[in-house]
Amino acid sequence: MNLSLKLRIMLSFVVANIVVWVLTFTVFNFLNSLNREIESITAQSTRIVTLTDEIRISAVSILKYQRRLLTDQDKNSEQMVERIISLCDSFTSQLQSLDSLYRDPDIKKVIAQMLSYVDSLKVVLNKTSLFHRDRIGMATIGELADKILESYSEFQDYQYIQGTERDKKVRKVINDTKRSMMITLIIGFLGTIILGLVIPGKIALPFKKIKDAIRELQNCNFDVSIYYNQQDEIGEIASEMNKMIENFKEFDELRTDRISLEHRKFDALANMVRKPVLVSNAEAKIMYMNNTTFSLLQLQSEDVLGKELRETLLPLSIIESFELAIKRRAKIENATIKIFGRLTEKDDAEHLKTEAVQQAKAQVNEKGDERPKVEIEEKLLVFDGYANIIPIRGKESSQDYYLMVLSLDVFQHH
Repeated sequence: MNLSLKLRIMLSFVVANIVVWVLTFTVFNFLNSLNREIESITAQSTRIVTLTDEIRISAVSILKYQRRLLTDQDKNSEQMVERIISLCDSFTSQLQSLDSLYRDPDIKKVIAQMLSYVDSLKVVLNKTSLFHRDRIGMATIGELADKILESYSEFQDYQYIQGTERDKKVRKVINDTKRSMMITLIIGFLGTIILGLVIPGKIALPFKKIKDAIRELQNCNFDVSIYYNQQDEIGEIASEMNKMIENFKEFDELRTDRISLEHRKFDALANMVRKPVLVSNAEAKIMYMNNTTFSLLQLQSEDVLGKELRETLLPLSIIESFELAIKRRAKIENATIKIFGRLTEKDDAEHLKTEAVQQAKAQVNEKGDERPKVEIEEKLLVFDGYANIIPIRGKESSQDYYLMVLSLDVFQHH
């Protein structure tokens, strides 16, 4: 699917917003669920505490009125009985409400015992004559009241255990919610990082390809191309860049052909002169020598071309003349050049007695050279003339060239 750069950036923002909203709603859902559970537990706990307080008040009231009933024989006994029966009815209703809030069988068993004791107390109170109470009936009322109190004490013990478990449950719910929120946030954070790395990388990748291609062009490497198959704004830029690279490549080939042609022309002209010709650049490297110069110096192209003057086997007089012209950036006329050659074993021994050898010996002796005679005789003067160096100026000094022409005759101005 081909999408424009604008649509891809817009899509990345939409995805990022969706991720943020999903994380937000997920965290909100966890918090809301935690709030509902805590509210439910708190409401149930509050209801249980309220009913427990009501039951405690009813139990204490029943016990109080029961003791009055057993001790008082006055005319208010009938009212106290009715009062105790009324408390028993309230107590029964409270126990039934409390029983619906618990699921633990032990607590429900204790509540059921209290209900049975309260019902038994009501039955005894209803059957016992208020004015002809016997001692057995009164004792039964006292026993039932004590059993109700004992059951209530047992119920409080279970309620304390339930309260502890309820606190643990609340802490567990909170911890589970925290853990779930933390996992969600970590996953969302990692997802955001992955999206932050992948999406910008996908968008920036074609620009990196274009940048790499431009660097290759800066290094004059035109054998590059930008591969990008998306038909968007970047694809159009890549296509135009590829066309430009092809034009550069064609221009470079034409330029290379032109330089090669000019070099061949210069080589033909330099060889037609039949005088030794050398060319050095501004970095004191030999760039060209014609065939006459190679023959005169008895050198190969790999011995001099592209090397610095001091690294070649060129005569010292040629090196010094070039260095002087490069230093001055000026023309040098009629610089004295002497070139000595070395005889081989095939040379005739009588040739050492020629005038050239005698001149070489005289020149060396004039300088006070006391080297062995054998070494002096091995020297042969093959050229004794002059050099004219003509600077070919470039736009910058680093682009200058220096053309040296050797001649046996002194150059004269006309």
